[in-house]
Amino acid sequence: MSEFLHVIAFDIPYPPNYGGAIDVFFRIKSLTENGVNVILHCFEYNREKSDVLDSMCFKVFYYKRNTSLLSHFSTLPYTVISRKNKQLYANLLNDNYPILFDGLMSCYYLNDKAFAGRKKIYREANIEHHYYAELYKATALSFSKLYYFFESLKFRFFESNLKHSNLILAISDLDKSYYAAKFPSIPVAFIPCFHSNSTVDISAEQGNYVLYHGNLSVAENAKAVAFLCEQVFAKLNCRCVVAGMNPTEQLKQLCAYYPMVELVTNPSDLELKKLVREAQVHTLVTFQSTGLKIKLLNTLFAGKHVLVNETMLAGSGLNSLCTIANSASELVDACNRLMNLPFTDADIVQREQILLPHFSNNFLAAQIISLIAK
Repeated sequence: MSEFLHVIAFDIPYPPNYGGAIDVFFRIKSLTENGVNVILHCFEYNREKSDVLDSMCFKVFYYKRNTSLLSHFSTLPYTVISRKNKQLYANLLNDNYPILFDGLMSCYYLNDKAFAGRKKIYREANIEHHYYAELYKATALSFSKLYYFFESLKFRFFESNLKHSNLILAISDLDKSYYAAKFPSIPVAFIPCFHSNSTVDISAEQGNYVLYHGNLSVAENAKAVAFLCEQVFAKLNCRCVVAGMNPTEQLKQLCAYYPMVELVTNPSDLELKKLVREAQVHTLVTFQSTGLKIKLLNTLFAGKHVLVNETMLAGSGLNSLCTIANSASELVDACNRLMNLPFTDADIVQREQILLPHFSNNFLAAQIISLIAK
């Protein structure tokens, strides 16, 4: 492939403190470490420009999103039309390097005739119309619920623009099958999430609490926490920790109601790593199979027993490393058993054998470089 690569990111991917930003940041980092000069284009809203990105990439461009009310009335998804930008368009036309579009929301120019001869790579973050449909179901009646409904419809139609890409990098095996069936003439590869771990580093010391962590402002995660508190943690005789970013007042009150539940709000990277490392059991439960399940990978690289429902594993290829329980009673029983089950050296070796090298960042970056070169 060209030694230069344009990457259009939907956000400023630093700090890498939520799923999408983590995948983008560590993918860029790994590509640059493997000799690729990344020209990064990112949209600036609620996050600051980053010296870290400036020093890592060949060049970084920042753009404002068009978040005017009129953008909501476009036939295109709001998250797409708000990233239409004339300066981005001009900067992409300055050369003939390949372009990687990060997420469907970054794909406004994917079908533009000016780029018909360019190599265009789509990096999936979600099957977006499925993702927004699930957000719609998980949200109480409100403007947000209406927004998720229409965004899901718009993405269903907009997705057809992926026929203009030359390569699709799917986030899971399930999504790979979906895109391969929908766009049979386009190569599709399963490239798992990039992440912050270079080695499997797990403490075998016995932990004394159960942990759930995630971005607590996301409706899907808030729903999981409510389920766990009410139907699982309330029935355990051990400390239960919920940690994550920006919980709502309602979620704070819910956690405070249960004496065994401790809420850690907006932990620093170091605090979260310590919580993950010292927990005995990780309860990773989700009710939608869409999206980046990067916390699953992070936990497998750094945490002891990982307890999941089947939906969390969908298409990940990591079933053998987890304990699977779906109902509340199954989760309670599994937590009680795993709290007393040592995590051994043999368990750590098993993690290493499955996670390395196929889920390592260097391996994944080399795959992407090879795929683009074809």
